[in-house]
Amino acid sequence: MSAPTVLVTGTSTGIGLEIAVGAARAGWRTVATMRDPGRADRLRAAADAAGVADLIEVRRLDVVDQATVAACVADVVATHGRLDAVVNNAGVGHVGTLEQETVGEVRAVMEVNFFGVLHVTRAALPHLRAAQGRLITVTSVGGLIGQPFNEAYCAAKFAVEGFMESLAPVAATVGISVTVVEPGAVASEFVANVGVDPEAAVSAAGAYGPALRAYLQRTAGAFAAAQSPADAAAVVVGTLTDPEPAPRVQTSPAARRFVGVKLADLDGLGVTALTAGWLR
Repeated sequence: MSAPTVLVTGTSTGIGLEIAVGAARAGWRTVATMRDPGRADRLRAAADAAGVADLIEVRRLDVVDQATVAACVADVVATHGRLDAVVNNAGVGHVGTLEQETVGEVRAVMEVNFFGVLHVTRAALPHLRAAQGRLITVTSVGGLIGQPFNEAYCAAKFAVEGFMESLAPVAATVGISVTVVEPGAVASEFVANVGVDPEAAVSAAGAYGPALRAYLQRTAGAFAAAQSPADAAAVVVGTLTDPEPAPRVQTSPAARRFVGVKLADLDGLGVTALTAGWLR
């Protein structure tokens, strides 16, 4: 039989790049997608170094553009005759609070982090059904625990978690396994790409300035001890190859402890007490 085929979104840097290389190492024909294939040099170099360049192909896919999503998925199936798995990894970070941003800014975060996942999933489902395949979505511990100044980001990740948790039993009836993978802090360019200048943001935050300063200082400390992208990606690849993957997986002990606070917190007081401490 030919190698199974997996499509991974958001592979130009960070976890996505490492997932693509790790999946190829595990023997998967890996379609590594990104909005701008001109940014694929790092992925290609990593694939060459790992000796898996022949198993990785780069394709353009912009998750917010349904036409490119549909075209990419259709072309993958036409080329390889199958699509056995999808890893929804593409996403965008965002720091802000509602009084100081527009609804349009919030909507833009939702378009990438929620509707982008839906576009890819919807296009892939018929092919995953035919292959009795699997659907893996990289969410975040922020998909279970709302975090200060991450309202839009967490709202999108909460939505993805709810969607996939609801889809999982339905998809299982037609042979598709559904898993969400929840990283905590990961030392990748994802954080840098949020594009926050701490001093400028605090100066512009008005009444929220002291709380934002405390949050940014706490977050800088958390990411100083963050999990590596390769370690987080290894959990995703393990889920890809697991014969009976769990519906929810965390990428580190720290992520499991953090998520555990929410899952044991019926009245919400534990979570809000924890996150309020980040603002002092």
